[in-house]
Amino acid sequence: MRLHNLRPRPGSRHRVKRLGCGESSGHGKTSGKGNKGQKARSGGSIRLGFEGGQMPLIRRLPKRGFNNAAFHKRYATVNLDDLNEFEAGAVVNEQLLRKSKLVRGHFAGIKILGDGELKHALKVEADNVSAAAREKIEKAGGTITLREGAAPKARLIDAAGKAETAVGGESVEPASQAAGKKKSARLVPARVKAQAKKKISQES
Repeated sequence: MRLHNLRPRPGSRHRVKRLGCGESSGHGKTSGKGNKGQKARSGGSIRLGFEGGQMPLIRRLPKRGFNNAAFHKRYATVNLDDLNEFEAGAVVNEQLLRKSKLVRGHFAGIKILGDGELKHALKVEADNVSAAAREKIEKAGGTITLREGAAPKARLIDAAGKAETAVGGESVEPASQAAGKKKSARLVPARVKAQAKKKISQES
C-alpha cells in the first residue's frame, strides 16, 4: 500500500448522473424532474414538515404546559482545577478566561464550581460561585468578587423592603409613605368643608 495507489472502497463512489443529454439518455428534456410544478423548478425545494398546504402535524397536535427553554440562562462553568494554570495573585476575570480558552461563546455569566483544589491565592471575578468553591478560594488566601448585577435577589428585596432608614440617629419614612400622608392631609379640609356646608343647608 502506497500513497499513489490509494483508492476509495468499492461502491463508496457513484457515477454522476448526467442530465439533459437528449431524450434517449433517459435523463433528457425535463432531466428527471417531471412536468412543471414546484418541484420541477430550479432552486425549488419543499421544507421539512410541509404537507402541501394541508394543516401540518405540528399545528394539529395540542400544546399544553409551560416551557422554560426561552427563559433559560446558560452559565459558563469553570472549576477550581482549571484556575491553577494562572499565577498567584492574578485577577481572574472574563477577559482572562476567554484568552486562555477556558470559556467561549455566548453565555449569561460565569459560575465558579468547587471541583478540585486551588493551589495558590487568586482574585476571582465571576457572576456566581458555589459554596464549596468560595470556601476553597478563601482558604487558599484568595478573594471572590461578584460582578455588578449578580447580587442575590433576597438581598435586593431586603434592602428595598426596609420601612425606615436611619439618618443621623433619626428614622426617616420612605417617600411613598410621606406622599400618601400629604395626600390624606390635603383631603381632610375638603371633607370638613363639605360637612359644614351640609350642616348650614340643613339649619336654613
